[in-house]
Amino acid sequence: MARSDSAALRATWTDEELVAHSIGGDTESFNQLIVRWERPIFALAYRVIGREEDARDVCQETFLRAFRALGGFRGQSKFSSWLYRIALNLCRDWIRRERRAPVVQAPEGVDLVQLASLREPSESIEDLVSRRDMSRIVARAMAALPEEQRTAIILKEYHGLTFQEIATLIDCPLSTVKTRLYQGLSVLRRELAAGPAAGALRLGRSDAS
Repeated sequence: MARSDSAALRATWTDEELVAHSIGGDTESFNQLIVRWERPIFALAYRVIGREEDARDVCQETFLRAFRALGGFRGQSKFSSWLYRIALNLCRDWIRRERRAPVVQAPEGVDLVQLASLREPSESIEDLVSRRDMSRIVARAMAALPEEQRTAIILKEYHGLTFQEIATLIDCPLSTVKTRLYQGLSVLRRELAAGPAAGALRLGRSDAS
């Protein structure tokens, strides 16, 4: 089978199939797992610790540790949950080691010419500026939350995990996860209530999944 055909085939495999082939010595299968999960793991690390360079280091270390421990993966949880757990533990190690709170960095401002070139055709300059300002406000409010509440919000609202998946991932009762999410979102809403773009917040889905 040609290399390109083999790569295309791997792209159709489930995580569990890729893990099984990786354990069997197929490094290309593990590379496919990296391709599939690198962006979500980096995004998780960045949202937890807020520093791009350190988040990239955490992402790389996550896959390195996963590769070394792959033989111990028994499939009792989803591969993605197992990977998230490794990444979260590394983030917590980073916070303890650095002895400082995470800082969610807001994007740097850009000039109006650049804004105009990047915006969606249906989005006005004013809308885009407002959205970027809202991102800064949310980032500051998120950084001020306790780690447990911030982690619950990140996993539920940004990564789409269910309450049960989060409870399994961080090894705590389901009710605790729901409480942390509710408390964190309540704080965010209070912080945003006085902001100019308060009505734009869409966190806090009402589903009980």
